[in-house]
Amino acid sequence: MQASGEPSFRESVDLMFNRAAKLMDLSPGLEQKIRVCNSTYTVRFGVRLRGKIETFTGYRSVHSEHMEPVKGGIRFALSVNQDEVEALAALMTYKCALVETPFGGSKGGLCIDPRQWDEHELEQITRRFAYELIKRDLIHPAQNVPAPDMGTGEREMAWIADQYMRMNTTDINGKACVTGKPPHAGGIQGRVEATGRGVQFALREFFRHPEDVAKAALTGDLDGKRVIVQGLGNVGYHAAKFLSEEDGCKVIAVIERDGALVDPNGLDIEDVRQWMTAHGGLLAGYPNATLVADGAAVLEEPCDILIPAALEGVIHKGNADRIKAPLIIEAANGPITFGADEILRRKGVVIIPDMYANAGGVTVSYFEWVKNLSHIRFGRMQRRAEEARSRLLVEELERLSSDQHLGWTLSPDFKEKFLTGSDELALVRSGLDDTMRTAYQSMREVWHSRKDVEDLRVAAYIVSISRVAQTYRSKGL
Repeated sequence: MQASGEPSFRESVDLMFNRAAKLMDLSPGLEQKIRVCNSTYTVRFGVRLRGKIETFTGYRSVHSEHMEPVKGGIRFALSVNQDEVEALAALMTYKCALVETPFGGSKGGLCIDPRQWDEHELEQITRRFAYELIKRDLIHPAQNVPAPDMGTGEREMAWIADQYMRMNTTDINGKACVTGKPPHAGGIQGRVEATGRGVQFALREFFRHPEDVAKAALTGDLDGKRVIVQGLGNVGYHAAKFLSEEDGCKVIAVIERDGALVDPNGLDIEDVRQWMTAHGGLLAGYPNATLVADGAAVLEEPCDILIPAALEGVIHKGNADRIKAPLIIEAANGPITFGADEILRRKGVVIIPDMYANAGGVTVSYFEWVKNLSHIRFGRMQRRAEEARSRLLVEELERLSSDQHLGWTLSPDFKEKFLTGSDELALVRSGLDDTMRTAYQSMREVWHSRKDVEDLRVAAYIVSISRVAQTYRSKGL
């Protein structure tokens, strides 16, 4: 838990903003305009469930409308409160600016434990919450576009989209009112994996720069790096799976609510995930690794890369001194408190900040929104044309080889890969990879070119705030 005497998550975001703003040439008025949250709508609504009326409290916060629509997830959790939602909305503003998606920042939350309700009840609750937001244009393809977050997923987004279209029957772009929908309901391939895939692409880009790797007292590439993942939800699972299966990382520990699994030789992430699904999420009894009851203590074990991928505030003043990882990538929003950030920086730990590291979700949400507005699946028009052009080239090379007896042939593996046109998933992954590379390079340039910028977090804030400021200036502010 977060140590006492620490700023709240909201205050942490403001303090981190202030660290960057001090290094920028902004007028006090513009700085204040960018910092403050524009509006927060609080709704309390009733739903008749199990023979009585239950009252629920929900929020939708809009931090900045420098670009519209505004974008940000809706989370279902008992911890949801106005301060948290406003802090997350601010992070969305900066995140969208950093990865150059044309959105302002927003966030929503419903104070509810989704595990307490069955599917039909949850649908009633979600639809009523959506109804309250839709009728105030707080869900709208051109004004405010939610997405999944903690406690929500494709199912909830499909309910929200359907609710919007029931209330706006003539809006041809209605499906674009929310992203993260299942593919059969207007979603896009690769959205579920997007945030975890973005974490993988962020680490790959970091390890392409030996100078940056050296700052974290590491060498080489991702192959063989020891990784600890805190939280095996959607983001942590996909990040751990891709890094272990595709990049040669060894995930030596996974930390969950009820403890941690540890294996110095590397866990089989898919096997762990299937065990958790089959046994209701309990790690106890998993046969292929050591169970540690005090999961939080495993955060402090030696490793090369630490990936906090669950809640905010898990690394705080109370444990930051004992963290041994030289490189931390924030897959969750705000997992390191402001106080812990100070301690870790003094120790020389390199932190790849949440604003960048978990931007894969909003990036692929942007692709889904564009797909919904264009009403056509990516790759549908060009895929077979690509394949036909590639086939012409391969056939000509093979003809030259046989006619002129050159003695070489194309490998079957090359032919198969070269002759496959890009489908939607390939195009989404390509777009995400490009986005993560470009955004890292924009942060890195500030980090390395300015002596007063000590870390990637401040660099990320400077890039983001500069872009938001440019947009406001162009509006005459």
